Amino acid sequence: MTHSPRNDAVADLIPDVTTLAVALGHADYLTDAGLATAMFCAARLPQPLLLEGEAGVGKTQAAKSLARVLDTPLIRLQCFEGIDAAEALYEWNYARQLLAIRIAESNDTALTEQSLFQRDYLLERPLLQALEHPGPRPAVLLIDEVDRADEEFEAFLFELLAEATVTIPELGTLAATHPPIIILTSNRTRDLHDALKRRCLYHWIEYPDLDRAAAIIRARVPQAASLLVTDIAQAIDQLRELPLQKPPGIAEAIDWVQAATLLGLTHLDSQAATQTLTSVLKYREDQDMVRAAELPWGSER
Repeated sequence: MTHSPRNDAVADLIPDVTTLAVALGHADYLTDAGLATAMFCAARLPQPLLLEGEAGVGKTQAAKSLARVLDTPLIRLQCFEGIDAAEALYEWNYARQLLAIRIAESNDTALTEQSLFQRDYLLERPLLQALEHPGPRPAVLLIDEVDRADEEFEAFLFELLAEATVTIPELGTLAATHPPIIILTSNRTRDLHDALKRRCLYHWIEYPDLDRAAAIIRARVPQAASLLVTDIAQAIDQLRELPLQKPPGIAEAIDWVQAATLLGLTHLDSQAATQTLTSVLKYREDQDMVRAAELPWGSER
């Protein structure tokens, strides 16, 4: 499969990687060179981007911020176990079809099966909405947590990922006028099929280092006290060293700072940590482990 650049509507906004990285920063999404390059290639080439990493490192936010930079709709498909074409692509409006049948019967007019399966009776789901976005810039299609779906759904996505087309048996093959920028995310709860990965660019998002984590938090919670942000960024690093069921990511750090700021806290100490721990640790066993560890916080370190 060959990839040709997208139209000038995207190129004018993000002519190079540096411009995209700066624009993402203005959208409160701070990225490193590797992720910025991967997102740039996904935006400028008709090739999907698969983002993997631990929960809470910013995979979903990457797609949201890219849509904001391009001033284009974000269309999100949240995957789950058992998802199928009816939730993802389309389904027929059975209530409207039934109404049409009853009207035809009451008027004693003929109604063919073909007439019941036309576009007027089609309910668009996220994949079809993204394909048929009118432009001028392509929509950003976020296929979130694709690892939660099964292998059959992965296979169903192949046509869309490779050709920006979908096939509806009653209507034929539909091709996108403006192929969407497709970003898939995975928490790696299971391995994805090689055939899906082969169709995608790939980037693994690491936990940010301490300085970048603090900068991300400040960008997302600008009203927070500077010392509080530093204390919580350090605390997040400290918590990840414990064998927690759910180690906290940057998303949990932002939640923690927001909760602490709401409570009027300006720094983190033992009392403040105990008071706000429920905003960052979402398993009782993890909270019990942290309390039992009697960790030093903030200036207590």
